[in-house]
Amino acid sequence: METDAEKDAIPFELFASFKRIETGNPIIALPPPLWAAATHAIIVDGTAHYIWCKRDHGVRWLIMHATAPISNLTDITQDARNPIIEPSADGFDNAAVEYPFPFRNPVDGKFYMYYRGKGETTPEQTGLLVSDGDLGEWQRVQHTPVIPADTEHERHGSTHPSVAVEGDTIHIVYTGKATRSFGEGLTMCHATAPTSDPAAVTKNPANPVFTGSGETWDSKAVRETELFKGPQYFHIIYGGFDGEVWRMGHVRTLDFQTFEPNPYNPIFTPSDDPEAFDCDGVLTGQIFEVGDTYAMLYAGKKGQEWQTGLATIRED
Repeated sequence: METDAEKDAIPFELFASFKRIETGNPIIALPPPLWAAATHAIIVDGTAHYIWCKRDHGVRWLIMHATAPISNLTDITQDARNPIIEPSADGFDNAAVEYPFPFRNPVDGKFYMYYRGKGETTPEQTGLLVSDGDLGEWQRVQHTPVIPADTEHERHGSTHPSVAVEGDTIHIVYTGKATRSFGEGLTMCHATAPTSDPAAVTKNPANPVFTGSGETWDSKAVRETELFKGPQYFHIIYGGFDGEVWRMGHVRTLDFQTFEPNPYNPIFTPSDDPEAFDCDGVLTGQIFEVGDTYAMLYAGKKGQEWQTGLATIRED
């Protein structure tokens, strides 16, 4: 018997039906050895704002801004002010600023971004930025992390945040990094903050809340978890690692305690084309609504570099 939640839910099949755009990928890229990744989008008044990240020489990450009309998501204009956020002089994020997740706060009408901040001698931790509406201009809300790396399963990181607002609660999922490795000891954690004070983050005491589906493809690590709120469920698109390749999967939850895997997992896998920009791995699947359909930004890996791609739901 179907529950009411299941009846109104976005079907599992939809999450498994994203296809790469036929031409135009990667939509944002830089020449090797640079990366253009960790891209997230927010739609404001018919414009897609891409907040993307440049990995410069020396693993120095910078935050960038670009725009495109929603009628053509690949017609991208870069902001002349780029980079819009750089590492601080002496804060917790003095080595890298990356993985920004923009959202509008219904309480004050301002835009906020949780982001990954890495210090020269400190773990990667989550900071918070605010904008009055110009999405190429942001300020730090505070100069200390809002999600510090202060637990055993987050010893080396508490970052890669993603957000969904429900009522007066901001739900955040992020990656807990237990070791220095980017291929093991990575789990999904959950936290909340009131919309009245997005910097006042409370971690879920049950963290890490998700460590994998039990299948081989995501058995070694889970990272870069992306949150999308449907009419009933919270949906999470996440990177899963089998020790060799990053693929993307989907789970849904009502309570951030129990997670139901998509039977079609993994829902998005590297390209079969050995020349494609995403032939060696895929991560960071952010789904966003465009009119009456959906699009998905993602990071694709070829060799050592990650660049930004776009997938859509196509009518066959």
